[in-house]
Amino acid sequence: MEWLNYHHLLYFWSVAKHGTVTKASEELRLAQPTLSGQIHLLENTFGEKLFIRTGRRLVLTEMGQLVFKYAEDIFATGQELLNTVKGKTDGQPARLVVGIADAVPKPLATQLLKSAIRMYRPTRLICQEDKLRQLLTDLSAHRSDLVIADTPAPPGVKEHTYNHPLGESGVTLFATATLAAQHRRDFPHSLRNAPLLLPTSTAVLRRLMDQWMVNHGIHPNVVGEFDDSATLKAFGQDGHGIFPGATVIEKEICRQYQVQVVGRLDGLIQHFYAITVERRLKHPAVLALVRTARRELLS
Repeated sequence: MEWLNYHHLLYFWSVAKHGTVTKASEELRLAQPTLSGQIHLLENTFGEKLFIRTGRRLVLTEMGQLVFKYAEDIFATGQELLNTVKGKTDGQPARLVVGIADAVPKPLATQLLKSAIRMYRPTRLICQEDKLRQLLTDLSAHRSDLVIADTPAPPGVKEHTYNHPLGESGVTLFATATLAAQHRRDFPHSLRNAPLLLPTSTAVLRRLMDQWMVNHGIHPNVVGEFDDSATLKAFGQDGHGIFPGATVIEKEICRQYQVQVVGRLDGLIQHFYAITVERRLKHPAVLALVRTARRELLS
């Protein structure tokens, strides 16, 4: 069996992160010629060039990019192993740091996270809510373990991220009992000029709903637009308008916000993702979350 020299891989990984041998040698406390020689040995092992020089910087070749992705996974796994062992030795629960995009329904996020904690104990859960871009920045800097979002990581994200589909859900419209009774009959045509509370135009769900309305010839009266899904639902609870939510959590929305179902938007599907820096999921709580979502909540 042929063995990989992980010291060589570590040296390569450091140079790839910094873009120069000089900075990597300072981090590793190795002489530059020694570091360069070790990387050449790794290139000989693979039979491929891993870097090309562009000015003063070293840029990854196509093969170098592939090796770097594996190196990221390997050393992230090693760090996770150390953290897990140390946590068990110290008697401390494993940490799970989750970023939740502001467009994700909070009852859905709550169910997903409860499943992770229930299946993998003990877990110290840390939740952070923000715009997707900021959450992805934190994820790339390894300040979080995953991001839950209603859209894949957009093109142009600086660091490598991987989108793991959690599942999908239909979209339901909700309102107070009075509003629901007024607009439930002859749905969806009853939505014409109905007061709607919607996500802002940057949200995926808003774009989907706008197109759905156009396709059905419906021109609603948009009385409020919100970045935060919880604030949107709170206004709906107070009777300010009809608002959308994920069909998969209809019961939870009705119970939590004391509202009723107006109707379901046939053919409109909302997708949800777990975004990580790992191509293959390894964190036990993250694995529990993804598996539960696919099997129970969003299947």
